[in-house]
Amino acid sequence: MRIAEIIVYRVRIPLKTEIRHASHARTETASLVVQCRLDNGQIGWGEGLPREYVTGETIDDAWALIARAELSKQLGGSFETLADVIALLDRFHLPPRSGDDRGCFGNSARCAIELAVLDAYCRSLGVPLSGVTAALPETIAIRGRAEWVRYSAAFTAMSPWKQTTRALLLRLFGFHQAKVKVGMADVDDVATLRRIRGIVGRGLDLRIDANEAWTCENLATKLSPLVLFGITAVEQPVPHAAVAGLATVRPSLGVPIMLDESLCGEIDARRAIEQGTCDLFNIRLSKCGGFLPSLRLAALAHQAGLGYQLGCQVGETGILSAAGRHFAASVGGLRYLEGSYDRFLVAERLTTEDLTFGYGGYAPALPGPGLGITVDPVALQRVTVTEQRIKFAT
Repeated sequence: MRIAEIIVYRVRIPLKTEIRHASHARTETASLVVQCRLDNGQIGWGEGLPREYVTGETIDDAWALIARAELSKQLGGSFETLADVIALLDRFHLPPRSGDDRGCFGNSARCAIELAVLDAYCRSLGVPLSGVTAALPETIAIRGRAEWVRYSAAFTAMSPWKQTTRALLLRLFGFHQAKVKVGMADVDDVATLRRIRGIVGRGLDLRIDANEAWTCENLATKLSPLVLFGITAVEQPVPHAAVAGLATVRPSLGVPIMLDESLCGEIDARRAIEQGTCDLFNIRLSKCGGFLPSLRLAALAHQAGLGYQLGCQVGETGILSAAGRHFAASVGGLRYLEGSYDRFLVAERLTTEDLTFGYGGYAPALPGPGLGITVDPVALQRVTVTEQRIKFAT
């Protein structure tokens, strides 16, 4: 079995509403969608969302990296078993960027290509993508099997009226967890948490995400009044450039620290463990380079005694939502789970299936094969800006 062709689509996905947090605001997302066709005719799909403020790559960077990566040479080998495919993808790399000492530049492009290859191969075998987890030796201590997974909700920057409405809906529809974006200059975080906690009650798990808004010097002061509302974690409270300082202040904060923008790959993870800068990893498939690297990050966190969650990128379509569903259904011990906002967030759905979570955040595992989804070619063409085709020798 070999790869016959890879098609990379540069797409623009409109969002149904503006999403704001302390680092960025967006009304659309520029993404990569990748189609992998094997020599047996089987097709697989992948998706990646470049974020310059996270991994340093823009959509232009990701597009150029793929054009320079010599994919037909790197991925041109034959494979028969899943172990062969994993070995092929482990050897695959995108051109490095000078000064990228974190090794994460290009992770979104790598994710899109890796997922497309894995999806095509798993479809050929008639097995779900979640089967990859059990095939990776490093995951033995974190493997799980769930027929249903449960997502948490989110409060982004919104008016008090919208916060109140959303909090009422979360309580009405039985959600168990929610994340609240904090740290924006024009928002009273104490009032926000007081309002939300007053509506949802003490039974709902609340955590906060500052998106690098604070500093190590003012972190204790910023957190002190918020801890009173029973928050269970604070995500990326300081900029990545200052993250080493968390090792000193973290023990006295009284709330677990989760890294996100500072957790983009194995180098980040090992530094965090060695320096003691966090209690939890926020693993996101696109940010962390794909399904295989993300599995290894979860295993590494577990080995180090840290917690981990599966997060998502704003604007993911059903392709990444499906990949995240397979990850969540096959990995045990996830502290929080984010994603599958499809119907609530993206204005153009690329899959014929609606992967939006249901009552209480519950969603079923996807039995497959592969990602277990069908990409709508008409919808894909509507959002495609341009495309590049890479032919492989067969």
